[in-house]
Amino acid sequence: MEGDGAENTKSFSGIPEAVFVDNVDEFMNLPENSGGVDKVLRQLDEQHGKYKFMEYTLNTKRRRLRQQIPDLARSLDVIEKLKTQKEEMETQFLLSDQVFLKANVMPTKTVYLWLGANVMLEYSLEDAEKLLTTNMTTAKKNLSCVEHDLDFLRDQWTTTEVNMARVYNWDVKKRQAAKASS
Repeated sequence: MEGDGAENTKSFSGIPEAVFVDNVDEFMNLPENSGGVDKVLRQLDEQHGKYKFMEYTLNTKRRRLRQQIPDLARSLDVIEKLKTQKEEMETQFLLSDQVFLKANVMPTKTVYLWLGANVMLEYSLEDAEKLLTTNMTTAKKNLSCVEHDLDFLRDQWTTTEVNMARVYNWDVKKRQAAKASS
């Protein structure tokens, strides 16, 4: 996986790196750029659009993780409370959006956890705590990776935008020089 050790500037999720066009003359003389300025600008624009789409996808993932982490923390708090509970307690729980219900909770050694895809399983309090702690660690690590990738991605689309401007300006100067010499 990229992103480990000394290569800390690389993306974790394999986002292709945009190469800065330092010398536009050399860049435009590459065989893959033989189609002219319009073709090169279209390719750069397409690359820029892909980076923007990746950004949208990563922002969606970041939003989901930022919601998941507090939910996991609340679940861990409830598990901790249930582990110390010795007698019946009255509480409220969320039935649906903005609808709460009062409930009496008896001391218990098990809980049911939603695993997703309409699956709920019964766990001992200890196993539930282990699972939720593992999920919390994974979610925090994933959030860190997503935020790193978003930073890396911003650099890539900025580099692509600069490349587009450099190629465009190169073409304008080339046309001006051609007009001046004719």
